[in-house]
Amino acid sequence: MTATAVAGAPVQILPPGDVFAALNTSLRGLTAADAAARRDRYGPNELPRATRRGVWRQLAVQFTDLFALVLLVASAITFLAYTLQQPQDAGTFRLAVAILGVVALNASIGFAQEYSAERTAQSLQAMVPRTCRVLRDGQRQELPARELVPGDVVVLEAGDAVSADCRLVEAHEVSVNNAELTGESDAVVRTGEAVAAGPLLEARNCVFMGTDVVAGSAKAVVFATGAATEFGRVFRLAAAAPRQKTPLQLQVASMARRVAGVALAIGAVLFAVRVPTGRPFVETFVFALGVMVALVPEGLPATLSVSLAIGVRRMARRHALVKKLLAVEALGSTTVVCTDKTGTLTQAEMTVAHVWSGGVSHPVSGVGYAPVGEVTDPAPVHELLKVAALCCNARLVPPSGRGGRRVLGDTTEGALLVVAEKAGIDLAAEETRAPRVAEYPFDSVRKLMSTVHGGAEDDVYRAYVKGAPQELLARCTHIDWNGERPLTDELRAEVVAANDALAAQGLRVLATAWRPVTGPRPAQDEAESGLTLLGLVGMLDPPRPEVGDAVDACRRAGIRIVMVTGDHPLTAEAVARRVGIVRQAAPVVVTGASLDTMDDDALDGLLAEPAELLLCRVSPEHKMRVVTALQRRGEVVAVTGDGANDAPALKHADIGVAMGASGTDVAREAAVMVLLDDSFASIATAVRLGRSVYQNIRKFLIYLFSHNIAELVPILAATFAGFPLVPITAVQILAIDLGSDVLPALALGAEPPEPDVMDRPPRSRRERLFSAAVMGRVLFLGGIQALGVCAVFFWHIHASGIPYSHFTEDNPVYREATTMVQAGIVVSQFFNALAVRTDRQSVFRIGLLSNPWLLAAGCFGIGLMAAISYLPALQAVFNTAALAAADWAVLAGFGVLLLAAEESRKWWLRRHCSGNGRGGARCE
Repeated sequence: MTATAVAGAPVQILPPGDVFAALNTSLRGLTAADAAARRDRYGPNELPRATRRGVWRQLAVQFTDLFALVLLVASAITFLAYTLQQPQDAGTFRLAVAILGVVALNASIGFAQEYSAERTAQSLQAMVPRTCRVLRDGQRQELPARELVPGDVVVLEAGDAVSADCRLVEAHEVSVNNAELTGESDAVVRTGEAVAAGPLLEARNCVFMGTDVVAGSAKAVVFATGAATEFGRVFRLAAAAPRQKTPLQLQVASMARRVAGVALAIGAVLFAVRVPTGRPFVETFVFALGVMVALVPEGLPATLSVSLAIGVRRMARRHALVKKLLAVEALGSTTVVCTDKTGTLTQAEMTVAHVWSGGVSHPVSGVGYAPVGEVTDPAPVHELLKVAALCCNARLVPPSGRGGRRVLGDTTEGALLVVAEKAGIDLAAEETRAPRVAEYPFDSVRKLMSTVHGGAEDDVYRAYVKGAPQELLARCTHIDWNGERPLTDELRAEVVAANDALAAQGLRVLATAWRPVTGPRPAQDEAESGLTLLGLVGMLDPPRPEVGDAVDACRRAGIRIVMVTGDHPLTAEAVARRVGIVRQAAPVVVTGASLDTMDDDALDGLLAEPAELLLCRVSPEHKMRVVTALQRRGEVVAVTGDGANDAPALKHADIGVAMGASGTDVAREAAVMVLLDDSFASIATAVRLGRSVYQNIRKFLIYLFSHNIAELVPILAATFAGFPLVPITAVQILAIDLGSDVLPALALGAEPPEPDVMDRPPRSRRERLFSAAVMGRVLFLGGIQALGVCAVFFWHIHASGIPYSHFTEDNPVYREATTMVQAGIVVSQFFNALAVRTDRQSVFRIGLLSNPWLLAAGCFGIGLMAAISYLPALQAVFNTAALAAADWAVLAGFGVLLLAAEESRKWWLRRHCSGNGRGGARCE
């Protein structure tokens, strides 16, 4: 049952008495039988849980990557070749098994990390309160919120969370906080009377699931539950938004296709060239397949997963939970952050910042509801703050668990209670001396609240009044200005100017006043006229203290920040200025109503402008439209938020970041990253780590592909030189790939961020993972390694004086020469791993020993190579021979030469490449 289907008319336009009839209920509520029947019809009052892939399906997805598919096919063909060989070669069998092992390792790492992260990130339905008060059979009962059904009559009081969408039928000074649904932080007044037809969320006689009652009391009739609520509508909108692929996913998929195609083509060419030489067909096929496998970076999937997992763990140590591995890298490539205001940039806690009295402003330090801070020169404003605090119905609730103090009731009143504590006022003692004896609640017409106090020690009574400055000032005849004096036109103008100055700072301003009254029950007109103005209180929802530095870091990183909020433009601009999002004199401020008048071209033009941009009073649909428009322009968009209204944009964005502590269940479900401490500063940290992940991926790509060149070039050289055998066999290539590739590549994936990573602009979405600079570096380093191993191979062959045609696989010289090639690649890779650790900085500057895992991995590879060279059992498997000390010295010399050449290249770049890409050539 929904609002637009109640007796054929919107529920908000019905008089209170007609609401009961339209929803087939009564003021006494439903009977137990009616409630049970409706629950069977409408189901429980809860949001549907998102459908998650089963464990086996999650595991199976890990084998659908193109690299995994290529390797699986290669392994199957190798197994087939092994069965066809006569005699069968155990090396071929080991090759097939090892390829399967690499695929299984990569799948296991990816599955374990994603499964663990997703299960840890599963959030509870925290926004829906567990219990509610409801009338059943005329009796007030407390029931689980999931038991509510359309037609139930619920009882609401200040501090209650709303459990379903309801139409108010009785309302006594009710105001609600809709921030989690609309993004508007200020409480809004609600009424029980009929209102004109219009958007449901703007109906002043309706309250909605997930919102809070901050003042007053009411009775309301439920008209929508579960997924049929406005909260549920946003949930469904988020669920329907397609999940976007990250830039890294797109680039790895593209690279995989290219590498697979190149490897297949080269393998086919070598097969075609070697078949006419008379070698056995199956042996030649296995050889070509081995070359193809050598060109496929078998270690890349596992290394990629581990590198991303390291980023996930580093983020976890900073209280950020990543639900998808690739989210870390995607955030590192972000060019635009669309950030909510309430609860993301701010603390969602009203705080008094200034107290004005007698022409003097008294700044107040500290933020939030903790009584930490002080009022500057509190004595002159003691009476003002006492009156403001006593004229409050809210209460401060002591800390519980991880949370600090919270306010039960209106957050504005909570801020007044806290500032009174900061001024040293003992409110309990003041209430004892002047207990409240009467109250005139706030309403939206008067915009005032009045309380009457006194009678404990004498018959003197006073009316304490607080409210909107314009309304209260009109009721004042005197002012406390170094003593009580008449409120002249000049003094009235001073008050107006002070109010305007505070409002211009984006502060919410309240005025306080008092007057003596004749008794404990004065008429309201008496209590609220002829007042003496005490002063003004300016308060704000304070920014999180760490946000300013995070915004500065994002600016340095070339990331544009766009505030997208449901709040008022003046409030949004004030907060944006405080945190550094806005620095220009006149930012571009656009409301949701203005967005409705723009077509896509106009919106694209707006977003193309470099000006600082604030989007205010926007709906979830507006947010999704803005994100889509930014993505259409080629931007990589991150969206932060905590409310249910943020969920569609969180899911539709390239990377959605939700708040974990204060965020709604819908937002956390939609996001791929959850900040457990709600700290916006983690965004800048995530950008830094994400960029580091991408750099590290490029480092181990350079490392892996450069040695592939060293493996391929000698084979091609021997083929075209007419040498009948290969300088390195498929089994030896396998030993290099599994023994000397994966571990160093994994260690490179753990490299910490380089110092200047946040001083570089974001990379373009169109920038390829295998850019020209990366390919150049691969060819540079791979070419040096290839020249070295070709030199040692042919030098060894020529030094023997044996003609090419006389060489066989059992020839000792040939075995020594192939061992030199294999060992040369392994040793040069040790120095290559050191060389690729930095893009431009000298490796000696960051320290050769600063990544001990890399040194250990390199030493393991060399140790394995030594075992293959010297142990008879492994000599028989790999057809190798023992190397002399002089041979190792020659190979180490080539490795040092490689490192020196790369250090020289970096030195040249530092000398001739200006800047970091912001105004000069971009160097990598």
